Amino acid sequence: MEITTEKDSRYSDLEKMSVREILGNINNEDKTVPLAVEKAIPQLEKLAEIVAERMKAGGRLFYIGAGTSGRLGILDASECPPTFGVSFDLVLGIIAGGDNAIRKAVEFAEDDKEQAWKDLQAYNIGKNDVVVGIAASGTTPYVIGGLRTANLHGIATGCIVCNTGSPVAAEAQFPVEIVVGPEFVSGSTRMKSGTAQKLALNMLSTTVMIQLGRVKGNKMVDMQLTNHKLYNRGVRIIMAETGTDQATAAALLEKYGNVRQAVESFLISS
Repeated sequence: MEITTEKDSRYSDLEKMSVREILGNINNEDKTVPLAVEKAIPQLEKLAEIVAERMKAGGRLFYIGAGTSGRLGILDASECPPTFGVSFDLVLGIIAGGDNAIRKAVEFAEDDKEQAWKDLQAYNIGKNDVVVGIAASGTTPYVIGGLRTANLHGIATGCIVCNTGSPVAAEAQFPVEIVVGPEFVSGSTRMKSGTAQKLALNMLSTTVMIQLGRVKGNKMVDMQLTNHKLYNRGVRIIMAETGTDQATAAALLEKYGNVRQAVESFLISS
């Protein structure tokens, strides 16, 4: 396979560039990422559909990855409960090397083909669940092994990679391939590849949560009210949905502790 993520940068002598030139050139490369993601929408559609289907049947979504890819999976998973009010065990991010690898690289953790399945087994993974491998290169042994074993156990699998024809995509039943080309700093896949993966994860989890009814209109009616900003947002949503004043909306939110319940109770009683 051709590993475009490992190709030489289109730019040379980076150390001779001015700060403005470096920033401008990075930005020019970044502009190409959404267009690459757009080409993968049909693949993302199939993956989102199977995840929503399995979740409606009581399943969960697992992200597995190493390094930057693993961290991005953990980030997306950790944002789902506060944004959509789902439980913390509905979307789970697992990184090669364990939680220590979130902040510090764990040497050779990604090269263990057996460990991902062991990590997944700790969560009693089952046939209603979906495993999505995240790997910029598409060659990470940890991810390949995890997807392969999940397939053997009849579990739906997907992936988000940044090369075509990769071993990871070959193992995934629902592969998503976003080809962003060489990085500004050769091989630094935390850049365009990481951005592409982040965009794809945003699209995947948000689409699934909308399909599960976790958004009303365009509002996060199930969000967790964990700070003053979110509390005030909740009050504004209630005001907009019910036509009440701020004091009434705040009282409803205090009573029910949840935007959706506050709105529904008001509408039923009015």
